[in-house]
Amino acid sequence: MTGYDAAEGLTPFRDESGYGSILFDVTRVRQPTPVWFSPTHWGEHARPVESGGRGGAWYVDTPFGAMLLRRYLRGGLASKLSRERYWWHGGSRTRSFAEFRVTREAALKGVPVPRPIAAFYRREGVFYTAAILLERLENVRTLADRSAVASDGAPWEEAGRLIARCHRAGLDHADLNAHNLLFDPAGRGWVIDLDRARLRIPETRWRESNLRRLERSLRKVRGERSLEEVAVHWKRLRGAYEQAWERGY
Repeated sequence: MTGYDAAEGLTPFRDESGYGSILFDVTRVRQPTPVWFSPTHWGEHARPVESGGRGGAWYVDTPFGAMLLRRYLRGGLASKLSRERYWWHGGSRTRSFAEFRVTREAALKGVPVPRPIAAFYRREGVFYTAAILLERLENVRTLADRSAVASDGAPWEEAGRLIARCHRAGLDHADLNAHNLLFDPAGRGWVIDLDRARLRIPETRWRESNLRRLERSLRKVRGERSLEEVAVHWKRLRGAYEQAWERGY
């Protein structure tokens, strides 16, 4: 849990579906409302994100800037019971509020992440639903997209250095995969989707767990590449990671 942040605002609400709150960046928005977190509210100004994820994200053009709207959806066996409802354990422990705050704190530690604008939850009895609005990154592609072709155009060394930078700041990403690393044409990178991420003391065990997850992801999305090529590219990424880690950044 982070300490007091003067840039945070909190707006409670109640409607016919339940009640909840919106946590937001007061330097970017002033009066957030629950309808902001519904893609239908934005009409033709919202379009689905097609690559990665579980189908719960949209690019949204708003009066306060270009945003990414993401609803929290369950995967795996849990989705058979409920696709979007989570057990209630308190407002500060909702997925949206937790991600908003860990993303802000990671940014303060120098991790390149999209700026969180507002986070929402609606409680319905013992369950809640949630969504988050984040600043949209323009002209970027995922490492998965960049690596799915046979030509060696993916930013392997840049990815290794980006992950080392995250780990040096103590960011334990719960789902470090090739869809959650974005790069622009110049090779500048960002890490996204900090749902369930934590900031902690950098230790070998969780850092290695992050890296193993990413390696599995790269094998899964290898596209035209052979497993041998994946191994060669992984060696480049891992080598850049180790070199950056040893240098302390």
